Amino acid sequence: MALAVMEGDFFTLRTGLTDGLQSVDKVEWRFGSSRTLIASIANGSIEYGGDKRFRDRLQLERQTGDLTITNVSNEHSGVYKRSITIGLKEPTEEINVTVYPHLPVPVITKYSPQCSSSSSVSKSVLLCSVLNVSHVTLSWHKGTSVLSSISVSDLSISLSLPLEVEYQDNTYSCVIYNPVSNQTTHLDINTLCHTSGSRTVTTGVKEQKP
Repeated sequence: MALAVMEGDFFTLRTGLTDGLQSVDKVEWRFGSSRTLIASIANGSIEYGGDKRFRDRLQLERQTGDLTITNVSNEHSGVYKRSITIGLKEPTEEINVTVYPHLPVPVITKYSPQCSSSSSVSKSVLLCSVLNVSHVTLSWHKGTSVLSSISVSDLSISLSLPLEVEYQDNTYSCVIYNPVSNQTTHLDINTLCHTSGSRTVTTGVKEQKP
């Protein structure tokens, strides 16, 4: 099982016990390769582990054994193991949690020696950029069509994605997204002829979606 959550939010790890803990001897939640104990409940008594990463962030539900972790950050990404003891049985399950950082708004710039609105074949190169990102995809869109995209996995780097367009085309947008959120910068191509030298920074219209 896998969960994806945004930094600063919360997530709940569930036991799946529909009838509660009436027939359960113990529920344990552990984290990471070292299987550090972070919370347990037995005979109605709740115990929290001493891992500083989870201090003041844990809420263990007494009726179900579900564990909620609040105000999460990247250090809470990893594998959580749930153990339920019922007599001699101890079924377990692992949940892989990934915490994603908030996304920056893409910045669109233009590289062009000049603008020529009278030329129907005049073209411009747009560049969409974001700084210090990981586990994201950056893409150019025209309407609902994806024109190009680039992805990065676990390295924190800066990304730039070029796009050659013709002046008579109207609206483009650059989108950065991960599994839990996205950021979009819209561009009206008619604003591109307001140049200063060979490089223009466009303001566009910025939009954030949950």
